[in-house]
Amino acid sequence: MSTPLPSPIHPSPSPSPLVQIEEVQSTTKTARIAVHTHVKGLGLESNGTALPIAAGLVGQEKAREACGVVVDLIKSKKMAGRALLLAGAPGTGKTALALGISQELGGKVPFCPMVGSEVYSSEVKKTEVLMENFRRAIGLRIKESKEVYEGEVVELTPEETENPLGGYGRTVSHVLVGLKTTKGTKTLRLDPSIYDGLQKESVTVGDVIYIEANSGAVKRVGRSDAFSTEFDLEAEEYVPLPKGDVHKKKEIVQDVTLHDLDASNAKPQGGQDVMSMMAAMGKPKKTEITEKLRTEINRVVNRYIDQGVAELVPGVLFIDEVHMLDIECFTFLNRALESSLSPIVVFATNRGVCNIRGTDVLAPHGVPVDLLDRMLIVRTMPYSIEEMVQIMSIRAAVESIEVEESGLKALGEIGARTSLRYSVQMLTPANIIAGTTGRNSVTEADVSEIDELFFDCKASARLLAKSDGYLK
Repeated sequence: MSTPLPSPIHPSPSPSPLVQIEEVQSTTKTARIAVHTHVKGLGLESNGTALPIAAGLVGQEKAREACGVVVDLIKSKKMAGRALLLAGAPGTGKTALALGISQELGGKVPFCPMVGSEVYSSEVKKTEVLMENFRRAIGLRIKESKEVYEGEVVELTPEETENPLGGYGRTVSHVLVGLKTTKGTKTLRLDPSIYDGLQKESVTVGDVIYIEANSGAVKRVGRSDAFSTEFDLEAEEYVPLPKGDVHKKKEIVQDVTLHDLDASNAKPQGGQDVMSMMAAMGKPKKTEITEKLRTEINRVVNRYIDQGVAELVPGVLFIDEVHMLDIECFTFLNRALESSLSPIVVFATNRGVCNIRGTDVLAPHGVPVDLLDRMLIVRTMPYSIEEMVQIMSIRAAVESIEVEESGLKALGEIGARTSLRYSVQMLTPANIIAGTTGRNSVTEADVSEIDELFFDCKASARLLAKSDGYLK
């Protein structure tokens, strides 16, 4: 009797390695810390008085209260065509005050910053650069009432017919779209061109869309929140089911600047042939917008304002280092400030009495007297040691650096001896020195070591004055 053969032994399958999922920390916060990241406003109370430390600003109470009055004038639209000059020594917070004004005005009011040296270009005239920035700082809020069909897509059926040109192909004759709202459902029979818009927006059943009745433009708002539990992980924006009827009137508000209107009308609408595309590519990158076009756009804008369709929002144009402008620019500014479409202009300078660029004439702040007459002047004062310590504390918190009290005091003393900008720049190197010794907080010893390693501008100038310089 034969013995049964033993069953073959199959090796057990080795366990598959687990898929490793690592969380990648976002670097957005650390990468976007700038010099004035900590400025969140002007730090004023409801009655307009400045708090000693608020909204990232320290000290400069008089200047902040004056800027608060300017903000109120801008909001009440009583300061269009006027100018403000922030004058003070370097590192006294002029740019911070201008940014504080923009923060107080909010995101809907245009704020256009520029530096005086930006006007010097080999491609465009100086006055054109100034006018372009003027137009960027003037907003236009267009209110439009549109008839729209809005709802959740419950049906999407393209109806096909025989191709009228012959052949075996079929074309879409119309498309049936069912839209649902809280009040009911309506089925629409739409043109095939709208079907192209639905495909471009990648609309499927369950999406919330709206279709403009006049133009047939399709806009996908998001996925209906009824499908929010459909998948565990999905990168979709879920929106509630629209209220009211499917066919309704909707108020659409659009914010643009006058420069946007200039640029969109200045571009020539070429054909689709190869020669037109080559001609468009061969054009220079920067072209001047003619005065005739701007006058025409101003006429259209004024008509919209008279009809109540649009509202003018005068913003803020901030020109830093205004002494870098020359006499031609100042003459142009005199005319531009008198225009009916003019923003509020905020100038900043750290010069005393100096030459007006392009002339041998001495003038306060390097600005002609006739332009100074149009300005409200706000002076910024140097910071005390206590205020510098407070500023260093705010900067350290923004940069996520722990600094001991003794270290902050040492940084304040260095700032008083040199400049506030130099002491702010010492924060990160001092933190690196503290990290190499295994400590999490910056001490007075770390600040002293960094102060010995680096020179500030005054110390470097003293060394050069004692020596013959570097070049022989």
